[in-house]
Amino acid sequence: MLNRPIILGIVGDSAAGKTTLTRGVAQILGEENVTVICTDDYHRYDRKQRADLGISALHPDCNYLDIIQQHLSLLRTGQSILKPIYNHTSGSFDPPEYIKPSRFVIVEGLLGYSTRGMRDCYDVRVYLAPPEDLRAQWKVRRDTRKRGYTAEQVLDQLQKRGHDSESFIQPQRSWADVVVTFYPPQDEAQESEVILNARLVLRPTIPHPEFSTMLTPEGNHLGGAIRLELDRDMNKPVDVLAVDGHATSEQVKELERMLCNDVPYLGQFCSLEGNEDIGKVVGTTGEILQSYPLALTQLLITYHMLKAANVYQ
Repeated sequence: MLNRPIILGIVGDSAAGKTTLTRGVAQILGEENVTVICTDDYHRYDRKQRADLGISALHPDCNYLDIIQQHLSLLRTGQSILKPIYNHTSGSFDPPEYIKPSRFVIVEGLLGYSTRGMRDCYDVRVYLAPPEDLRAQWKVRRDTRKRGYTAEQVLDQLQKRGHDSESFIQPQRSWADVVVTFYPPQDEAQESEVILNARLVLRPTIPHPEFSTMLTPEGNHLGGAIRLELDRDMNKPVDVLAVDGHATSEQVKELERMLCNDVPYLGQFCSLEGNEDIGKVVGTTGEILQSYPLALTQLLITYHMLKAANVYQ
């Protein structure tokens, strides 16, 4: 079908960074061109009901997976949906919202790759896999500030959800085209929420940029801060794009130029001089900070969405 919406999936456990990544990709494409769907809205039970039933939001039985699949199918053909809304602050449901898909649709959440019908609706599938200790820090910070929990409640929730995460969330990694892991450098003297390395597993399920022309194992003019490596993922050989947390804006801009040259129409979304709006995160005290590994990750995902869009022009 020509000129249908391009759909990106971003799946990962709670507080894995899905919303941060989604926000950055939407900023590059232009928020007026993007519709964002959160599969958390399709919970079957509210917070009180889940507590009474002893079921976590990560369990498939706690979510209307059939309706998610139906709505994805409708969005893929350009049709509108009436989407439920789950309020994370109150733990209850708000009135549903009428959604008309834009040129690009980003679907983020916990169980977006749970069924084959869902998986077939995406043009690009991303899975976020931060180290568990780092994800726990992110979840405590978010849920205590934005959702009214205490740190003890969040940690207890993480412990109780562990089995469901291993059984239902983590296996979805196998369906991703790109697996993204942000992690702290081992030699970092003190913890930093911004100085994080990025490791992007590039599976051959979609065509990736020809990074090998610029990045070689022997070294490159980017000083080794951005490298293309060979590795194995789930017992299969893969390319891995490694980005050092101390990569500079000049190095990221160089990669951006390469992506823009490979996809000429990408230039309307990211300037050849570098887009200063991407890779931004909010610090612990509310300040806006810049992460270049995050910026490059957002650029690569946008590249894949625009490549998919070109197929259907």
